Amino acid sequence: MNRELNFDSLLFYLEEAFGYPSGKIKVSQLLGGYSNLSFLVETPDQRMILRRPPFGEKIAKAHDMSREFQVLSSLKKAGYTKSPSPLLLCEEEDVFGAPFFVMEYVEGYILRTKIPDGLHFGAKEFSQLSKNAVEGLLELHHLELHHSGLIDLGKPEGYTQRQVLGWTDRYQRAKTHELPELEETASWLSSHFPKEEPLAFIHNDYKYDNLVLALKDPTCLHSVLDWEMATVGNPLMDLGTTLAYWAEAEDPTLLKQFNLSFLPGNFSRAQLIDYYFSKSKLKQENMIFYYAFGLFKVAAIAQQIYKRFSQGFASDHRFAKLILVVEAAGKKALQSIHSEKI
Repeated sequence: MNRELNFDSLLFYLEEAFGYPSGKIKVSQLLGGYSNLSFLVETPDQRMILRRPPFGEKIAKAHDMSREFQVLSSLKKAGYTKSPSPLLLCEEEDVFGAPFFVMEYVEGYILRTKIPDGLHFGAKEFSQLSKNAVEGLLELHHLELHHSGLIDLGKPEGYTQRQVLGWTDRYQRAKTHELPELEETASWLSSHFPKEEPLAFIHNDYKYDNLVLALKDPTCLHSVLDWEMATVGNPLMDLGTTLAYWAEAEDPTLLKQFNLSFLPGNFSRAQLIDYYFSKSKLKQENMIFYYAFGLFKVAAIAQQIYKRFSQGFASDHRFAKLILVVEAAGKKALQSIHSEKI
C-alpha cells in the first residue's frame, strides 16, 4: 500500500460529495489511536470524522471500512443512540489510498492516557463512571437482534472457537519474537472452550478511550467509538476483552497505558464482573477463559501493530515498545490461568 496520502484528490471528492466550493474543506489527521487512521474534516458549518485503514498488513474485518459503516447504519436502525451517525462511504481506493468513510463528529471528553485538562475527575466520579460504563456494555448486549437486522452482521454459531483460532493464527502470522507465554496461553484456550455460547451484539473493543463522555456530566456516556470489530457473537468474549483492558493499580505499568481504570474509585475487575452479572441473566462461568482470551487478543493486536512498525509502515514512536506489551499481556494471561484468579 502506498504510504503517501493524496489530500488533493480527497478534498476534490469531499467537495463534490458535500457540495462545498473549492478550498472550503480542511482535513487534518488526529493522533492518539493505535489502529485505523482518523482525520478531522472541517467545513464552513460542521465538523466530521473520516476513518481509513492503517498502512501495512490488514487485520481481518478490523479495517473493513464498508463493514464499519454498515455497523453504524444498522445500529441507527436498531434505535441505538450512542453511536456516531454514518454520513458517507467511499470504496474507491484511488481517492485516499484505501476505502474510507465519514461519520458525525461527537463532542465530549475522552479519557486516554490522562484526565483531560480542566476536567475534575476524582474517586467519586470514577466510581460512577465505572458503573455507567458497565451499563453501557450491557445495553449493547441487550439490543434486539432479529427485527433490527443486527443478526446479519455476524456468524454466531461457533463464534468462540472461531475467535480463539483466528486470533491465534493472526498472532502467529505477525510474530516477531519467541514468547512462550503466548504459545502456552493459545494452547490452553484451544482446549478449554466453554460448552455454552450465549448470543448478543458485541463491540469487541469496549474501554474508556473508546467512550465519549458527556460535557455536562462526564460520568455519563454520550457516545461509543471504534466499531470496527463489532459483530454478533458471545457477549462474554466481549466482557473478557473489556476486562483485559481494565487495568488495576497493581498491574504492570505496560498494561496501564490503555485505560485509566487503575485510578482510585474505579471498579476492580472483580467488582466489574459482579456488577455485570447482577444486571445480566447470563451465567457467571468460565471467566478465567474469557479474561485470558481478552489478554491474548490484546497481545495479538499489539503484535500486529508492532510488526507494521518494524516493517516501516508506521512511524509512531509508541509502537516501538508494543512488543513489551505483547509479552506483558501473555504473562498476565498465563498467570491468571495458573492462579485461577482475574
